[in-house]
Amino acid sequence: MRRTMLGMSQESLGRAIGVTFQQIQKYERGVNRMGSSRLFDFARILSVPVAFFFEGYEESQEEHGTAASAPVSAYGGMADGAEQDFEHERLTSRETLELMRAYHRISDGKTRKRIAELIKTMAGERVG
Repeated sequence: MRRTMLGMSQESLGRAIGVTFQQIQKYERGVNRMGSSRLFDFARILSVPVAFFFEGYEESQEEHGTAASAPVSAYGGMADGAEQDFEHERLTSRETLELMRAYHRISDGKTRKRIAELIKTMAGERVG
């Protein structure tokens, strides 16, 4: 998602990291695992903290009743479950990406936070 939000192609990200675009595709689909040094490289190139890749990790474990040692995908379900595919499709849909791009163009941090809280409230999530 972050790569797409930045308007970066898989090929350009691959060049920056030193891998082929096919390898980037495998990383993005969760087919291949990556080591911590590679994760650090991605964070640096995508201008995010490493923690960015773990946002929602604890919540997804609680929601799905998974143990701390169970493999959990970046999309919030068991790594090899069908739920991952469904979540991935929603996260990479054109509508979602356009919404995310627009959201990140809002310069006022307070406004962005209030919009995020509004969306969570509308989705029935607890805000706070």
